[in-house]
Amino acid sequence: MTLILAALALWAAGFALNVALANGSARDTRAVQLAVPLIFGATLVAMWELIVRGAGVPTVILPPPSDIAGRFAENTGLLWRDFTQTILKGALSGYIIGNAAAFLTALLVDRSDYLRRGLLPLGNFMAALPIVGTAPILVMWFGFGWQSKAAVVVLMVYFPMLVNTVAGLSETTAMQRDLMKTYAATWGQTLWTLRLPAALPFIFNGLKITSTLALIGAIVAEFFGSPTLGLGFRISTSIGQLDLPMVWSAIVVAALAGTGFYGLIALIEKRMTFWHASTRGS
Repeated sequence: MTLILAALALWAAGFALNVALANGSARDTRAVQLAVPLIFGATLVAMWELIVRGAGVPTVILPPPSDIAGRFAENTGLLWRDFTQTILKGALSGYIIGNAAAFLTALLVDRSDYLRRGLLPLGNFMAALPIVGTAPILVMWFGFGWQSKAAVVVLMVYFPMLVNTVAGLSETTAMQRDLMKTYAATWGQTLWTLRLPAALPFIFNGLKITSTLALIGAIVAEFFGSPTLGLGFRISTSIGQLDLPMVWSAIVVAALAGTGFYGLIALIEKRMTFWHASTRGS
C-alpha cells in the first residue's frame, strides 16, 4: 500500500510540474516542449514500477520496468540481431520498395484516367485485406527469410502511399496549371516546379503513415514463419516460454525504432515543407 500511495503522490507531483511548465512564460521554448512529454513518460514508468511491486502483480502478467531493463541489458546483442533482421532487412527494404513503386505508379495514374478509374478502387479493396490472411500466403511464396516480410510490407504500404500521392498531385488549382501552360512548360517541368512541391505535404503524410504500417507488417509476418531471429519471432517464442520481460524488451526495441523513424521523417518534412501552413507555425 505504501508503494501505491507513493505512486499516486508521484503522479500528482509530475502533473503539477507539467502544468507549471506548460503554462509558464517559457512554455514555447524547445526545452519545455521536450521536457513536458519526457516528464510525463518518466512519471508513468515510475508509477508502473511502484504499483506493480506494491500490488504484488505476478511477473507473468506484468513485469516491472526494472526487470524489463535488466533483461534488455542482458540481451542487447540478441536484440540487435533481431532488430537487424526485422527492421533493417524486412521493414526498411519493403518500405523503400513499396513507397517507391507507389510513387512511380502515382505518376502513371496522374497521366492516365484509365488507371485512375481502375487502380484506385482496387487499392481500397487491397487496403481492407487483413494482414493475418495475406502474411501466411506471402511467407509460403517467398520463404521464411526476410524477403517474405519485405513482401508483406510492400503490400501494406503500397496503396496508402499511392492514394496520398495521387491526392497530392491533384492539389494544384486550374489557374496555376493554366499559368504553366502559358509559359509553354512541359508536363515534366510542371510536375517538378509546381505539382510535386504542392504534393509534398501529402507525400510526407503517406510516408509517416506507412512507417508504422511497415513495422507492424514485418513483425506480424514473423509470427507465421521466420528464421530463429526477428522481433516477431522473439515475441512469439518468449510468450510461449512465459518470459514476459523478454517480450517487453522486444516491444521496447520496436517502439524505439518506430518512434525514431517517424521522427526522422517528420524532421525531413519540416525542412522540405517549411513554406506550408502546417509547418510554418511549428
